[in-house]
Amino acid sequence: MHTTLPAALAQAQEVAPASGTASLAWLLVALPAAGALVLFVAGRRADRWGHWLGVATVVAAFVIGLLIFLETTGLDPEQRTRELSLYEWMGSGALNVDFGLRLDPLSLTFVLLITGVGSLIHLYSVGYMSHDAGRRRFFAQLNLFVAAMLILVLGNNFVMLYLGWEGVGLASFLLIGFYQDRPSAATAAKKAFLMNRVGDVGLAIAIFLIWLELGTVQYTDVFARIGEVPSGTVLAITILLLLGACGKSGQFPLQAWLPDAMEGPTPVSALIHAATMVTAGVYLIARANPIYNLTETGRLVVALIGVITLMIGAIIGCAYDDIKKVLAYSTVSQIGYMILAVGLGPVGYALGIFHLLTHGFFKAGLFLGAGSVMHAMNDDVNMRNFGGLWRKMPVTFVTFGLGYLALIGFPFLSGYFSKDAIIEAAFAQDGWRGWVFGGLAALAAGLTAFYMTRLVLMTFFGKARWEGREGPDGHEYHPHESPATMTVPMIILALGSIGAGAILSPLLPEWLAPTLGELQESEGGALPHAVVPWLVIALSALGVIVAYLVVGRRETPVERPEPVSLPVRAARRDLYANAINEALIERPGIWLTRILVFFDNRGVDGAVNGLAAGFGGGSGRLRRLQTGFVRSYALSMLGGGVLIVAAMLAVRFA
Repeated sequence: MHTTLPAALAQAQEVAPASGTASLAWLLVALPAAGALVLFVAGRRADRWGHWLGVATVVAAFVIGLLIFLETTGLDPEQRTRELSLYEWMGSGALNVDFGLRLDPLSLTFVLLITGVGSLIHLYSVGYMSHDAGRRRFFAQLNLFVAAMLILVLGNNFVMLYLGWEGVGLASFLLIGFYQDRPSAATAAKKAFLMNRVGDVGLAIAIFLIWLELGTVQYTDVFARIGEVPSGTVLAITILLLLGACGKSGQFPLQAWLPDAMEGPTPVSALIHAATMVTAGVYLIARANPIYNLTETGRLVVALIGVITLMIGAIIGCAYDDIKKVLAYSTVSQIGYMILAVGLGPVGYALGIFHLLTHGFFKAGLFLGAGSVMHAMNDDVNMRNFGGLWRKMPVTFVTFGLGYLALIGFPFLSGYFSKDAIIEAAFAQDGWRGWVFGGLAALAAGLTAFYMTRLVLMTFFGKARWEGREGPDGHEYHPHESPATMTVPMIILALGSIGAGAILSPLLPEWLAPTLGELQESEGGALPHAVVPWLVIALSALGVIVAYLVVGRRETPVERPEPVSLPVRAARRDLYANAINEALIERPGIWLTRILVFFDNRGVDGAVNGLAAGFGGGSGRLRRLQTGFVRSYALSMLGGGVLIVAAMLAVRFA
C-alpha cells in the first residue's frame, strides 16, 4: 500500500461545524480530566472506589469516541472533517487562538486507540496495583495522561497541540517517578522531563515561525497558506517539528530517556510505549503533512532519523536481560519504523499510522504480559531468573506469544501487514534511498526476531531457574497466573494482535484519505515488490533460528557471562548514548554554568560590591575629618584659602 496526495488536498478543506454526536466531543477530554481532578482532590476518601472511577471515565470516553467515529463513517469523505469551537482561549491583537477540537479521520483514529487501549490498561491496573498504597494517586495520574493526550490529538491548532504536548510531558514525569522513594525512579523521571524539554523547544520555535510567517496557528489556515512561506523557512519548520517528535517519541538523538522510563509501574510502560506518548511524534508529522510535502529535504531528514533509530533499538534490544528494557528498545525500534514511513512522504503517511495502530495492540499486550510475569515473580525483571513459566502461566504465555509473533511479522498476523508494508515502501524509493532505507529496515526485522525469540525462550522455556531461589524482595519465587482483571485485557489485546492488521489493511487507507491522501501502487525501486515479503520472512526466520541456536539449545546461566565482546558491551551500554550526551551536553553545560556563576559572583556581583565598598570606604575616611572642633574647621578653611591663592598666583605668573 502506498499513498499519494492529490493536488486538491494542498488547499484547505472545507471544515463544517460539529453537530449531532460530534457536539459531545468535549466530553472526550472532560471525562478523564474530571476523573483526575476528583481523585487528586478527594484524597484518601477515594481509596476504595477511586480506581473504578478512573476506569469508568476512560471507558465512557471510548464509548463517546466510538459513537462519533460511527457517525463520521456515514458521511461523505469530503464532509468528515468537522470542528467544535468551545471558546476563545487567547485573544491579543492579531493573535486569536480557539480552544477547539478538530474531528477528522486522523484525530478520531487516535481517539479510539488512546481510549480503547487506555481502557484496557486502566482495567489491568486495577489488579496490578491492588496492593499498592498509592493506587488512587496512580489512577489520577493515568486519567491526567489520557486527558492530555486527547487534547494533543483533538486540538484544531498548533497551540492546542502544544498544550496537550506539555500536559503529556507533565503526566509522564509523574508516572515514571511514581515510586518516589526510589532514587532510580526519580532520576528517570527527571531525565525524561529534561530530554523532552529539548524537543519541546524545537516545537515551540516551529510554532513561533508559523505565526510569524502566516499570522495564524489554526490548522486549516496554516495548511491552506503554507505555500506562501519561503522554502528555507518551511525547511526550518519541518526540522524543528521533527526535533519535537524526536523528544516525545524517543528518536535519535533523544532516545536515551525512553528505556529509563521503565522505572514506572508496568501499566505506565504499556501506556507510554504502546498507545499514547511515543506515538505523539508520529501524529505530529502526519498532521503536518501539507508542510512536509513542500520540502523533500525535510522528509529525507525525517526518514534518516527513523532508519537510524530503528537500527539502534534493534541492536540494543539484543543485549539486555531486563524484560521491560528489551521491550522498551523494541518500542524505540518500532517507532523508528513509523518515523521512517512518514518520512517517505505521501507514500508513507498512512503506512506509519497503520503500523502505529497494530503496534498499539501487540506492544501493549507484550508489556501487560511482562507485567503479569513480574506480578508472579516478585517484581523481578531479570530474565535469567525465569524459565519454564509457560506451565505456571498458560494464559500469559499464549497472549504474550501471540504478541511476539505479531511483532516479528509472522505471516498474516498484525505486524506482517503493517511493518512489511513500510519495508516495501522503503525499498520502493529511488536510487540509494531504496537500498539504504529498505535494507536497514529489513535487517532490523531480522534483529527483532532474534531479540524477541531470545526473550520468549529465556522467560517461558528451558529450566525453571527460579526454583528454590529468592527474588529481589527476599521471598521465594511462587509463580502463578494473574487475576482476571489482568488476563482479560491481555486476551483482548492478543485478539487485536491476531486480526487488527488483516481488518485495517483494506479499510484504513480509504478512511484516512481525506487527511493523508488517496492510495495507489508505486512502481520501481531497489527490489521488485514481490521479492520484499519473502526477504523479510527469510530474515525473520533466520533471526528465530539464530536465537534458538544461541539460547534455546543451551542452558541459560543465572549469572551474566563475563567478559563479553565489544559489540555486546556497547549494546549493554546503550551504544554509549548516555556517555555521548554527557560528553556533548551535560558536562559542557555544567562547566558553562560554573563559568557563568563564577562570572556572576566575581564579575557582576564583584563590580557592584566593589563599587559599594569604595563609596563606603571613601565616605568613612571623609567622615573622620568631621571632628566637631572649631580649630580644625578653621585650619581647614585656612588651608583651602592658601591653596586657592597659590593656584591664582600660579596662573597669574605662568
